[in-house]
Amino acid sequence: MALRMWASSTANALKLSTSASRSALASPAFSLARSFSTVLEGFKYASSHEWVKHDGPDHLGEVVFVELPEEGKSVSQGNSFGAVESVKATSDINSPISGEVVEVNTKLSESPGLINSSPYEDGWMIKVKPSNPSELESLMGAKEYTKFCEEEDASH
Repeated sequence: MALRMWASSTANALKLSTSASRSALASPAFSLARSFSTVLEGFKYASSHEWVKHDGPDHLGEVVFVELPEEGKSVSQGNSFGAVESVKATSDINSPISGEVVEVNTKLSESPGLINSSPYEDGWMIKVKPSNPSELESLMGAKEYTKFCEEEDASH
């Protein structure tokens, strides 16, 4: 079993506009991402704004480059596994779970804008074989993540 992961950013000031479709919920893989405009049920969210799926006013801007790990590399919960560069900023991408990278979305090297246009479907970044599936329990569900984002936005 692998996790499909997507993450656009971990920086608090960076937010994405997305138009996620309900078909993304049918995917059997896990996924990682950050998005304030859509928070979906069935996902788990890290306080650093990445999400995992089992299988606002400020915007990141057009993503122009994505740095991702190679297959076979290990990722650790809470640690950076890559970076996203946009026309506005560059930000590390933190992994909400630990495990081994089993697949990298090679489409992103040619079309990094998929991160903006299709984050829940075509814009995934890496698939990870989890080394500690119990880490999912430390992540937030949709309601908890929505509340966390509202509180975080209110404090800025």
